Formats: sequence, C-alpha cells, structure tokens
Amino acid sequence: MREVYFIKQNKEKWLGIEQVIQGKVKKNPDDLSSLYINLINDLSFAQTYYPKSNTTVYLNHLSSQIFQKIYKTRRMEQNRITYFFGTEVPLLVYQYRRYLVYAFVFFILFTLIGVISSIYDKDFVNIILGEGYVNETIENIKKGNAVGVYQSGSTWGSTIGIIFNNIGVGAKLYIYGIFAGIGTLYHLLSNSVMLGSFQYFFYDYGALKDSARGIWLHGVFEIFSMVVEAMCGLILGASILFPRTFSRFQSFKNGFRDSFKIFLSTVPFTVCAGIIEGYVTRHALKMPLVLNLIIIFGSLAVIGFYYFVYPSVVNKKINHHFHDAVV
Repeated sequence: MREVYFIKQNKEKWLGIEQVIQGKVKKNPDDLSSLYINLINDLSFAQTYYPKSNTTVYLNHLSSQIFQKIYKTRRMEQNRITYFFGTEVPLLVYQYRRYLVYAFVFFILFTLIGVISSIYDKDFVNIILGEGYVNETIENIKKGNAVGVYQSGSTWGSTIGIIFNNIGVGAKLYIYGIFAGIGTLYHLLSNSVMLGSFQYFFYDYGALKDSARGIWLHGVFEIFSMVVEAMCGLILGASILFPRTFSRFQSFKNGFRDSFKIFLSTVPFTVCAGIIEGYVTRHALKMPLVLNLIIIFGSLAVIGFYYFVYPSVVNKKINHHFHDAVV
C-alpha cells in the first residue's frame, strides 16, 4: 500500500486519538485499550513498509501518548507521589530520552570548550571565575586546602543559599527553553564553560585530586541535575519548533506539561546536593579517601540509574503488564 493512501485511510482515526489525548474527547479504559491496540497495528505496518518515514515517527509518538494515558487511568489508586517519581517521570524520560542524550553531548562539548580555552588563554580563568575567587583559591591551594572556599559561613546558612541558587540555575536552564531552546543552550554553555575552566584551574595548580575529592561530593547530583534541566529546556524548545500534527500552542502545552514534570524530579537531587555541599564538602580532605569515593560513585550510581536505566525498566514492565491485560 502506498504511504499516501495509508495516511488518507487512517487520518481521521489518528486525529480522533489526538482529541482523546488532549482530553477533548472522553473514553473509558476499555475503549482506550481498543484504540491503543488499533494504533499499535498501524505502527507495526508503518515500521514494516515505511521504516524511515515521518508517519512512523508520528505514530510512535501517538502510541506513547495514548499508552501513558491508559496506564495513568488504570493506576491512579497508587500513592500520587510514588506514582509520580516511580512511574510517571521514568516513562516521560524514556519517551524523551534522546533529549537527555542531546543535553549530555552539549554539556561535554561546552565543558571541553572551557578546558581548551583555559589551556590556550591563561587569563580566561580570571575572566570566567573572577580574580577575587581565583586569588583566594590559589592561597588555599598553597596552604594545602584546595576546598577552603567551601568552609566559610555556617552549615545551615550555606545549605539554604546553595539550594536556592541551584534551583534558580536549573529554572533558568528550563524556562529559557521557551526561546526555541537557544536560551537553554546559552545558559548551559555559560555553566559548562565555567565548570571546564574551574577544573582545569585546579589541574594547572596541581590540586585536581584534592579539588575532585570535595567538589564532586555534591557535584554529581548538582551537575547531573543541571543536564537533566537542560534536557527539559530542549523539550520545551522542540515543542515550539516541531509541533508535528498539533497546533503550535497545543504542542507547547504538551511539551510544557511533560518537561515540567521531569524538571520537578530534579528538585530532590538539587536539595541533596545543597545539603552535601553545606555540611559534607567542607570536611572533604579530612575524611578517608574511600569515603569520598563511596559518596561520589554512590551518588553517580543513584542518579545515573534513575535517569538512564530505570526508565527502560519501567517501560518494559508496564508494556508487559498491559499486554497481559489486553490479551
């Protein structure tokens, strides 16, 4: 069957499913299941005969949306918070997983720009970090206390200030996505270049090991969350640039709804990063190295699993359960 005829034959049905997804048409769970099965059949046909077509991409997206609506309808008796963090967010992360990859690619690229710029321009670090901070840190390094800057102020006062600052940075990374994603990339560039030049600065003064023992205690949660927040901004920007068959406003509403949920999932990690920075990082060089490594790699394992591994686990589990329910 020619693709044009396939689209013409099923267009009205697909538009009707869009109406259901947008909440303009109400369906009971059994009717939703029937729609899903019918749509999966169309998707399988399209994947077989038009594997690289936009029709296949569209049907895959539509299937994902109707599937989430069905599962949400069936599982609302669950504790709402448990459902949100345990099922809803992982499913959304899985659906938009390519944007997480994009965000990490940009983060790595921008961080390397910061490193390379610091290598070839010795004044670059002063410009990015500020002369006052650089001079203070150099003095701390000479005293054998590379993380001395984290030891100033009270623990609770520092923690609160850090948490609000990090949430503010994350909010900018996300909200600036409304400028077609360019705002998010600019803000990610600024923070990543700063990180790259910051790390090279310690390397240049022979204190990379000591700085890493302290900085990455809280940095794993903080930086990983920052990348996920950039992912959310890219989703927001893409919803405006690429509305597919939706109106641009409806696409934006869908993108904002989904990306905001993923953004909210980073808040607990950001809070944890602030607590660690306020209470633990100041003692980084006094604790055994093995304890530093346990906290750093333990944090990486937790947040890496949640955003990279767990979404696939949840998606496979729900697909299996749903298949059993409709067969």
